Amino acid sequence: MSVATTSAQNGSLDALGNSGEALIGMAVLGKTAAALGLVIAIILICTALLKRWNNFNARHGANLRIVGSTAVGNRERIVIVEVEDTWLVVGVGGGRITKLHERPAPERQAPETPATASPSSFSQRLSHALTARRRSDSSAPSDPHQTP
Repeated sequence: MSVATTSAQNGSLDALGNSGEALIGMAVLGKTAAALGLVIAIILICTALLKRWNNFNARHGANLRIVGSTAVGNRERIVIVEVEDTWLVVGVGGGRITKLHERPAPERQAPETPATASPSSFSQRLSHALTARRRSDSSAPSDPHQTP
């Protein structure tokens, strides 16, 4: 009996030794996963901070506005920039910006809102077009081979 208990104890000790190694392996894996999660969290926080910082810097150019631009070549453009009360016509291309003309900005007119844009004119034109179509459809003889 003593031989049987000795071998049973050795087997249980071996099982504990193997599970101990497995626990150590799981602990290392957990530490690695936690470190990876920390690095990802730091990257996300830095990205959010950079976005806020860039938006803050973009507001500093609030008195600069691009009025219009047109391409004059593959890489060249003519751009109209409004700076305070002055329009600058600049040529942009080939890594260079050249001032072409400068003039005072025209007075700004109040933008026309859709409510003041006479929405009834469209509805009136649509109703006239529909009634004219109904009249032409009812007055013309119906031909099944005629396409509308």
